[in-house]
Amino acid sequence: MLLDLDIFKIENKLSPRKGRVLIAEPFLPGDYFSRSTVLLVQCSEDGDVGFILNKPTDLLIKDLFKGFPDMEFNAFLGGPVSNDKLFFLHKLGDKIPDSLQISGELFWSGDFNHLTSLMRAGLVEEEEVRFFLGYSGWSAGQLEAEIADHSWVVTEPTVESILTSDENFWNESIKSIGGNALLWQNFPENPEFN
Repeated sequence: MLLDLDIFKIENKLSPRKGRVLIAEPFLPGDYFSRSTVLLVQCSEDGDVGFILNKPTDLLIKDLFKGFPDMEFNAFLGGPVSNDKLFFLHKLGDKIPDSLQISGELFWSGDFNHLTSLMRAGLVEEEEVRFFLGYSGWSAGQLEAEIADHSWVVTEPTVESILTSDENFWNESIKSIGGNALLWQNFPENPEFN
């Protein structure tokens, strides 16, 4: 008997745009995107950019970058593109020159040296900034095609949930969708081992 996988397909009520989060359907393969949640920080006709929110590493930023303040900030896997580069999200706004607003009080990028100066001065709290190695990127039309293929569900997160997300954020996001999406949580990551 074949399993009816259509019960796992969730219709998107939201379109992708910066500030929204993509939730991977439970069958999406790959080390990066399997059961991932991705914040979109840039959406244009040329393509889309985002950061995976729920893939923390054991790596500390202070151990990766010489001169970084002696603080316990973990690096998250942002995605498979340019994973040798550091990116950051924050809610510091105008306190960081050249920041790019995502939505409301959520920003990305900006003057890294200024950020580290604020950190050294004790003016940045852990829940105000998040660091990523690499980013997730889609060429023009690619993300829309993946959404149409039911690989992602688009949701509207809060700033607090984004900057405090951890490896459980995928499950928490599924709960917020409700309905058939709740079936995703109980489906084994690898059905062959069930």
